Amino acid sequence: MELVTDGLRFPEGPVAMPDGSVVLVEIAAGRVTRVYPDGRKQTVAETGGGPNGAALGPDGKLYVCNNGGFHYVERGGLLIPHGQPDDYSGGRIERVDLETGAIEILYNDGDFGCALRGPNDIVFDDAGGFWFTDHGKTRRRERDVTGVFYARADGSLLKEAIFPMENPNGIGLSPDGKTLYVAETYTCKLWAYDIGAPGEIAFAQGLLGPGGTFLYSPGGYTFFDSLGVDGAGNVCVATIGQSGISVVSPGGELVEFIATDDPFTTNICFGGPDLKTAWICLSGTGRLVKMDWPRGGAKLNYLNV
Repeated sequence: MELVTDGLRFPEGPVAMPDGSVVLVEIAAGRVTRVYPDGRKQTVAETGGGPNGAALGPDGKLYVCNNGGFHYVERGGLLIPHGQPDDYSGGRIERVDLETGAIEILYNDGDFGCALRGPNDIVFDDAGGFWFTDHGKTRRRERDVTGVFYARADGSLLKEAIFPMENPNGIGLSPDGKTLYVAETYTCKLWAYDIGAPGEIAFAQGLLGPGGTFLYSPGGYTFFDSLGVDGAGNVCVATIGQSGISVVSPGGELVEFIATDDPFTTNICFGGPDLKTAWICLSGTGRLVKMDWPRGGAKLNYLNV
């Protein structure tokens, strides 16, 4: 792995841009940052709260899941998120103009009757809408029960599509757009859901609502974070604790494990020629690294790479 830049404050949500830069968030700093190929960093916007997952929308703007902030502990050279902070500012979806840095709140806690606690990761479909997870917030003796939401980019629809889940985190679509993948953090389980229509989960084996297919869970002291999908349809899940990326086939088999040196390995995205460059966030140590990936990434909607 090659170091691109360091000194970031818990980076996540990387988006590989056509010009070779990577736009990401620094959750602990409450900002959106652009990282250039030479490692130079430029602040795009100051969102406050806890900007988390991010994706480019059909209008070319950056859509950001803002989790409202974390409390942090610094230990053993690592910056570690640790529960809901005293200044928690509420969950929301924000839209950021990458040229001007202007920020608007597209959806807020309570819009359309939906309670957003800690929006986390996001992916756009080809219908102009987006799926996102709500990881919820953890307090001293309790944590939120949350799920997966679907929303339109024009601000006209926000709805809960899957509930309940155990602190859902990473989310992504299969290359054909027919399957939604969701990773739960604390159970460390990866699920697959058949999509019936934009924003609709097809009923599967669930007894009380839309049911998913269990794909994979590793052993040991591990937690799942965000994910990316490669062109072969494999789900590449950032794996906390084990320190690396678990590459899982659509059939639920572990294809390979790419190890890193940061237990808080949180995100992966693909870009570059043939989408064969993987950018990985090593969040505990505040680094963005890149490496050649053996397979090209799945092309994202509205990202002209």
